[in-house]
Amino acid sequence: MPSTPPAPTPFDHRMAVYGADDEFVAAALPFLVEGLGALGEPPPVAIAAPDKLDLLRDALGGDTKSVTFVPHTEWYTGSAANAVAQGAGYLAAHAGPGGRIHLLMEPVWNGRAGRSARETTEWIRYEALANLLFAPLATTALCAYDTRTAGAAIIEAARRAHPDTAVYEDPVRLTAELDSVPLPLPPATAEPLRQPDPEAVRRAAAARGLAPADAELFTEAVTAAVIWLGSVTGALMWGEAPACVCELRAPHRLDDPLAGFVPPPVPELEPGQGLWFTRQVCAYVDVRDDGTGTTVRLQYG
Repeated sequence: MPSTPPAPTPFDHRMAVYGADDEFVAAALPFLVEGLGALGEPPPVAIAAPDKLDLLRDALGGDTKSVTFVPHTEWYTGSAANAVAQGAGYLAAHAGPGGRIHLLMEPVWNGRAGRSARETTEWIRYEALANLLFAPLATTALCAYDTRTAGAAIIEAARRAHPDTAVYEDPVRLTAELDSVPLPLPPATAEPLRQPDPEAVRRAAAARGLAPADAELFTEAVTAAVIWLGSVTGALMWGEAPACVCELRAPHRLDDPLAGFVPPPVPELEPGQGLWFTRQVCAYVDVRDDGTGTTVRLQYG
């Protein structure tokens, strides 16, 4: 059954698909010009591959100084949760009243974001949750998808996360679908942690080859997740450096699809905000609710 479209929000989340440089310019240039003409807004921002930024500079001519250009490898520097943090921080520092600003955004699909099905899922989740995370803000975003670097499956999935398409899905429904895929079983070599306290996690991470600084950071991430869960009935550790995995099992169900994606209102994390820190540190954070409890699987590196 099709989901009921959510009520309109100030956040204007658009999508452009192209397969050639001139098509990119044809989509991006009017968007930036729209931003330049928007009353009460700071200059628009173009976040894209360096060669595409050069195309925009040429097309804009005298208006070049009125647009902020950011190579997308400097914006998308880690996980999808890092991108949420980057976007929230930028809007807080640079957007106009109510979050007003035009952002042209091209994810790095020919890099980390498109290298595996797991990574692709994480970025589609980011696109979907953006509709909820930034809903209160009057930000206008145009997500640029190049068919030469983002495959057909990625683009079709991304269409479901953008309200200006005919196949848009409610974000909660779409993320629930993404999270319905069962996690692979832990390997037989997984080490049980009787108590996932900081010392036990630090010792296990070091034994699996993580350098002291990495082991400490991973320990902090796992500890933050433990605090967020509140009650943990089981913990496992496996993998070898640079990748190390810790799985936590809690007896209660997860009822918040935005858990770990909402920036904390203050610099000091409260117990319920621990998953935000964990998502910033870890390469992957998989959360599954199987109806009887919650499994959180954290991968460092």
